Amino acid sequence: MIDSRLMEAGSAPAIPVTTITGARAGPVLALVAGNHGYEYPPILALQRLRAQIDDARLAGTVILVHVANLPSFLGRTVYFSPADGKNLNRVYPGRADGTVSEQIAYAITKQVIEKCDYLLDLHCGDGNESLRPYVYQTVTADERMNGEIARLALAFGIDHILIDHGRPTDPEASLYCSTTGITRGKPAVTIESGLLGMTDDESVERIVAGVRGVMRELKMTDDGPPPVAKPVYLDPSVVIASPETGLLYPLVERDQTVSEGAPVARITDFFGRETAIARTPIGGKVLYVVAMPPITKGQPVACVGMPVSSRPA
Repeated sequence: MIDSRLMEAGSAPAIPVTTITGARAGPVLALVAGNHGYEYPPILALQRLRAQIDDARLAGTVILVHVANLPSFLGRTVYFSPADGKNLNRVYPGRADGTVSEQIAYAITKQVIEKCDYLLDLHCGDGNESLRPYVYQTVTADERMNGEIARLALAFGIDHILIDHGRPTDPEASLYCSTTGITRGKPAVTIESGLLGMTDDESVERIVAGVRGVMRELKMTDDGPPPVAKPVYLDPSVVIASPETGLLYPLVERDQTVSEGAPVARITDFFGRETAIARTPIGGKVLYVVAMPPITKGQPVACVGMPVSSRPA
């Protein structure tokens, strides 16, 4: 077990990383927590996994990026880094000579993603998001890649799986951490477990169990939870953006079923006058809803996914 730090040129901080190399040959699995610094369960889950993984019984290597976005974590900021105002999970693969967030993304791309065989990008509902657990399963033009991504999604064990279409295909403009892996030939999924900046044990342990399930599936360990038996696939899905800036009042709850056109939130100005109603263009399951008053025009209000009756082809 080696604790180290990814070092970037310029003004970006070092990134705490643990590398655990097993006694037997096997794949390299990268686990990235803290792309959004206010998302605490993934960060706590990696601390637990660091203490639990036994290198003598491990086949392959596990790379744990404990806190990708230290400026956001230490600054307790939602979505955006206080260092440069950027969303780290929208600037991949980054630039060596870029802003702080771009330097961090570049370091993770070069020193973690390009060296791994499989990637899990670990998230939860940010400090403003009331979220039910789910997994993003990206669909690409490569059927072999699709099969490997689907395998990871099932192995993680969370029963709601969002089928994710339309992600970038250009490796030099991948934007998202998991997409950076996929565009470089590395099967990857994004995990969501936790909500509202909380550190509840259930959300943390769900991530620990999910990683162990993936390690079992990849034959890195002999034990671990089995794949989810009865997944609920969601396709299509939509992120509903706020039509106005002001105060947000949610009208739905996470995991609620809503019909097409249903209101999900009302927005008022700073004097309490209603200025807009945000509605969902599709029916389905509320995966998350913003539950805090501040809202800016164009920012997410909620995400709704439509359950489908069978596994997508």
